[in-house]
Amino acid sequence: MKNLVQLCTYADRLGCGTFADLTQLLTGKLQGVFGGVHILPFYYPIDGADAGFDPIDHTKVDERLGDWTDVAALAQSHELMVDVIVNHMSSRSAEFIDYKAHGDASSYASLFLTFDKVFSRGATESDLVNLYRPRPGLPFSKIRFDDGKERLCWTTFTSDQIDIDVFSDAGQDYLGRILDRLAAANVKMIRLDAAGYAVKKAGSRCFMTEETFAFIEAFAQKAGARGMEVLVEIHAHFLTQVAIAKKADWVYDFALPPLVLHTLIAGDSQPLQNWLEISPRNAITVLDTHDGIGIIDIAADKQVGAGLLSDEQVDALVEDIHANSEHRSRKATGAAASNVDLYQINCTFFEALGSNENKYLLARLIQFFAPGIPQVYYVGLFAGENDMALLERTAVGRDINRHYYSEADISAGLETTVVKHLLALIRFRNLHPAFQTGRFECIGTNAQLLSLAWRASSSHLILEINLQSYSFHLLAESEGEIQTLDQWRDFDSWVFAHTETQP
Repeated sequence: MKNLVQLCTYADRLGCGTFADLTQLLTGKLQGVFGGVHILPFYYPIDGADAGFDPIDHTKVDERLGDWTDVAALAQSHELMVDVIVNHMSSRSAEFIDYKAHGDASSYASLFLTFDKVFSRGATESDLVNLYRPRPGLPFSKIRFDDGKERLCWTTFTSDQIDIDVFSDAGQDYLGRILDRLAAANVKMIRLDAAGYAVKKAGSRCFMTEETFAFIEAFAQKAGARGMEVLVEIHAHFLTQVAIAKKADWVYDFALPPLVLHTLIAGDSQPLQNWLEISPRNAITVLDTHDGIGIIDIAADKQVGAGLLSDEQVDALVEDIHANSEHRSRKATGAAASNVDLYQINCTFFEALGSNENKYLLARLIQFFAPGIPQVYYVGLFAGENDMALLERTAVGRDINRHYYSEADISAGLETTVVKHLLALIRFRNLHPAFQTGRFECIGTNAQLLSLAWRASSSHLILEINLQSYSFHLLAESEGEIQTLDQWRDFDSWVFAHTETQP
């Protein structure tokens, strides 16, 4: 993947109804802004139990969005990343319906995981208590088969999402067909969704086992043979992310969002500095995503070790986010709304910073300086606020940050000052040569001053952010030309001077 800022979006929530509309937007009003785009699940159907993450047919584009020809057309103008949901599939899939009808006689019987397939000798109380869970309760659902018998099927997320056996012949064939279909559409990168839960082993936490690492490595090799890179999506202790980075092409830097929030809310950059010294360089950096703001990624894990923040700092950060959003985020987090993860806070990043435009742009500046390829979520692109109406309508916590933008919303958003500055920042990140050929450095000074640098042979960047005044100072050099930037409009001027048309 090119080292250019990516957009993360749904195909139908950014003023668009189809892939063709999205391509027109990215090559029209947003022309030249993003080098790549991560399209969140567009498989049939996009409106199932989990917003597309429970595909009935993982090889079929939802007809309301278009077809594979439209996907390939978008891939011609932007490098394309898509999701492969490896842990589960819909209970309404043809495969599971056949399994329910014929039981063990079904040709798909080996595709699905049941309780007794993992715990063939039964499970003790400690076995079940030890299971790593993203949500309350145990990961099983009682399913009545057509013959009247009931079985416990493994359902990590919801009862509509049936876990598959990725090591079975049927599982391998299923995943192979998906890879073939994506490669044919010129997809460049795959996001391996929920990979941490994909392998279940009796006596383990059934999360990120040794077999899981082996599965990820083998899957990445199969994707690579088809010309695709793999991004692994796992929320876990930061040391787990460091370990995953050695097995896959790319990992998410999920520790970055809460650490940036802590930095800008508490005025303390030391935890962020500590992380940037050891964070994986083969990372996709984010501040916001279609999921919530991860907390587990910077918290302690009794079985792994201390976190990047102390328990007290984590608790303070959670409360600060709720207070900054005037407690709207509290209505979408934890037990307050369905289909939410225990370890995530549902809130737009803009509101998590108290809707402070200066701090929000500082957060993006930090993200763009952090090692890795930056990705901007479509709601974050417009400094979006929490969608309380959508939350009330669906009662799904994460919908607070999954707003549907109209074409009018897009046009109006592009005229706001904060979005104009953000677009200039994105273009700056894409254009300055130090980001392409330089070496990252975190210059440790003190907790109230964050200093980051990119140094190359003929260009370099040195950024200082003062966490008392919340101001910044950037020294930028390229081919002997030296500039000092310390106002948001300076980025607009820099972009204007280095492109043919004003952004």
